[in-house]
Amino acid sequence: MEQENQSFVTEFVFIGLSSEPRVQTCLFAVFLVFYLLSVVGNILIIAVIRADPRLHMPMYFFLSHLSFLDICYITTNVPQLLVNLSTKSRTISFRACATQMYFSLACGMNECFLLGVMAYDRYVAICHPLRYTVIMNRKLCTQMVAVCWSCSLLSCLVVSALTLRLPFCGPNTLNHYFCEVPAMLALACADTSLTEKVVFIFSILIVFLPFVLIVLSYGRILSAIVWMKYDSSRAKAFSTCGSHLAVVALFYGTATIMYTRPQVKSSQDRNKIIALFYTIITPMLNPMIYSLRNKDVKGALNIHLVWWTLQGQFFKPFS
Repeated sequence: MEQENQSFVTEFVFIGLSSEPRVQTCLFAVFLVFYLLSVVGNILIIAVIRADPRLHMPMYFFLSHLSFLDICYITTNVPQLLVNLSTKSRTISFRACATQMYFSLACGMNECFLLGVMAYDRYVAICHPLRYTVIMNRKLCTQMVAVCWSCSLLSCLVVSALTLRLPFCGPNTLNHYFCEVPAMLALACADTSLTEKVVFIFSILIVFLPFVLIVLSYGRILSAIVWMKYDSSRAKAFSTCGSHLAVVALFYGTATIMYTRPQVKSSQDRNKIIALFYTIITPMLNPMIYSLRNKDVKGALNIHLVWWTLQGQFFKPFS
């Protein structure tokens, strides 16, 4: 399959986000800042959760995995984008494009699953507080994360295989800033209806099933909050759930638009803007949302930043 595809097209050329040199320079600076903020912010969250015993809870266990996932997600796309913006060469080999498409899609699928698991965790914590530590034990949490990774990697393998089996005989100009399934399908010189149907089915399963779990979980959470006697309990419940809901709305809103609506070749420019949100904006905003809205994370972050700065041991948590 690979030899057949590469006999037609050996590399792709990105159109990117702009062809104006001044705009490219501005975009390079903006996305470099976004990338650094995302990586540094998510690393800080992982480090604080590891360093502070008060955060050794299932909620923060999943949050640390979400932060690690966001680092992987943004790293699969932004470095290539920065190279394209800073150099005249915008080419990528067929194999590199296939690899980028696979891991980018796998990270996106995994984020859907993980957000669903985090919603279930909040449901157990608020609706069954006395049994929370028994139900959400470390073994179950580890198994949930393992299932998320396994399902996303296997599902992505099916979608990627169906996409890469198509012949790419030209043109090789990819109207995107990274290799994504809809943009790749637009270049295939064969009938893509079967692949598009499979992508749609997997989108329903992977995007909407976790979304249904999120809706059901928060429906029960809302019902439980209404019956809470104390305003302080309600405020704490809303605080812990608000951050997760903000991330869900941002990620699911854009991902759903991208993968469940009919793909039209003329809408490729719009697709690039939509993809910016769930591949770059969301991983950058996640640490800010959780650190600013979550008092426990915010307090621990302030304490440990001061401590690491005074002791000169900022990188000790990573050793």
